[in-house]
Amino acid sequence: MNSVERVKTALCLGQPDRVPVVEFVIDEKVARAAVPDCRDVADCMDRLDMDCVGCGAFFAKVGDHPDGSYTDEWGVAYKPGTEAVAHPIRGPINTLADARSFTPPDPDAPHRLGKLPGLVERYRGRRAIIFHHRAAFMWSAYLMGIDQILMNFLAEPEMVEIVMDKVLDSNMAVVRRAIRAGAEVIVLGDDYASNLGPMMSPAVFKHFILPRLKRMVDMIHEEGALCIKHSDGDLYSLLEMIVSTGADGLNPIEPMAGMELKKVKELMGDRICLVGNIDCGHLLPFGTPDEVRRTVRQAIADAAHGGGFILSSSNSIHSSCRPENLTAMIEACREFGEYPIQ
Repeated sequence: MNSVERVKTALCLGQPDRVPVVEFVIDEKVARAAVPDCRDVADCMDRLDMDCVGCGAFFAKVGDHPDGSYTDEWGVAYKPGTEAVAHPIRGPINTLADARSFTPPDPDAPHRLGKLPGLVERYRGRRAIIFHHRAAFMWSAYLMGIDQILMNFLAEPEMVEIVMDKVLDSNMAVVRRAIRAGAEVIVLGDDYASNLGPMMSPAVFKHFILPRLKRMVDMIHEEGALCIKHSDGDLYSLLEMIVSTGADGLNPIEPMAGMELKKVKELMGDRICLVGNIDCGHLLPFGTPDEVRRTVRQAIADAAHGGGFILSSSNSIHSSCRPENLTAMIEACREFGEYPIQ
C-alpha cells in the first residue's frame, strides 16, 4: 500500500499493511531540527515517510494593535506566541445586534485554501492530503469569547444560534472548496472539553453542537472525502454523540485528560477509527526516545488489532517537542505497526 491507501483503509475501519502515522501540525522549528535541509513542514513529513501532509485555511491579518496583538479577517484579536496557533483574546460579537450584523470572511477569497493547492500539486497520490478546519463551535467561541458563549447557551440562545449558523455556513463553503481542490481527509478541530470533562452539558451539546457537526460531516462525505473529528480533553460523556455523526476518525484520545486508548477501542473501535494518542504534554517534550518507543508499542498493542487505528501525537508536534522523539515515534510505528500485529 502507499500512504493514501493506508490512511483511507484505516479510516474506513480496515486493516492496512501497517499502522499509518500522521501529524496535522508540526512546529516549523521542530521540523527543521528533525530534517535540517527540509524545504518546509510538508517536506519534513514526506522525508520522514509519514503518511500525510496537511495544512489549514488561511485568514489574513487585517490590523495590528499597540499591545502587540493583531486582528484577523474574522475580527478576532490574537496575542501571538511561540506556537503555530495564536491565542484569541477578544472577539467582535457582544450583543444580539452584533450577531445579526456579523458577516464571516469570504470563503471564496483566493487565498483561503492556504498552502493546499501546492500540497496537492506536490503530493497527490503519494501522501494523504489533509485539510484542517472547524465546524461551528470554536470560531463562534472566538467571536464571542469562550466564557461568554458558554453562558449564552443558556442566557442568549438566539444569539448563539445566529452566530453558529453563520460560522457553519462559511466553514462548510471553505471545506467544500478544499475537497474539490484535492483534500482527501478533513480534520475538524473544534475542542469540546478540558481535562476535567466537557465545557458544556451533554444536553447543550446535543442541542447546539451535534446537529451542526452532523451537517458538516454529511457534506464532507457527500463531497467524497473522509472526516476526522478532533477534540482535546475528557470526551467520555460525549463519545456516543460524536460517533453518531458518522465521522470516520476520532483524535486525539488525550492521555493527560484520562482518555484510555484501550478503553476507547473497546467502546467505539468497531464504529470509528482511533487517531492518537502519543502524549505531547510530557512524553514528547521531556521523555527519551526509548520511552517514546515503548509507548508507541503499547498504543499499537492497545488499538491496532483488526485495523481502524492511526498513530499520532495527542495534539500536535508543538515547539517544546524534541525532534528526536518525533523521529522515534515514527520509527517505532514502522517497527511495531506491521500487520499482523504481534
